[in-house]
Amino acid sequence: METTAILKSKRNAFMTFAFTLLMSFTAFAQETTSGGAVTTNSTTTTTTEWYADPMYIIGGAILLIIIIALIARSGRRSN
Repeated sequence: METTAILKSKRNAFMTFAFTLLMSFTAFAQETTSGGAVTTNSTTTTTTEWYADPMYIIGGAILLIIIIALIARSGRRSN
């Protein structure tokens, strides 16, 4: 019984070590090693989508409140 606990402990320690090692490899792989200048060419285009316009958000919120109010009123009318 004690042997299995020791083996599980060693296995967990090894898995933790392996995971840490692989994550450090991944982190170091993200770094650039070029000492020279890096040139990037990019163009930016700004477009306004309908869902980014605040007027549509406000209008949708008002419409939602009206629909909820109508549903709540129709529930009270039943006799």
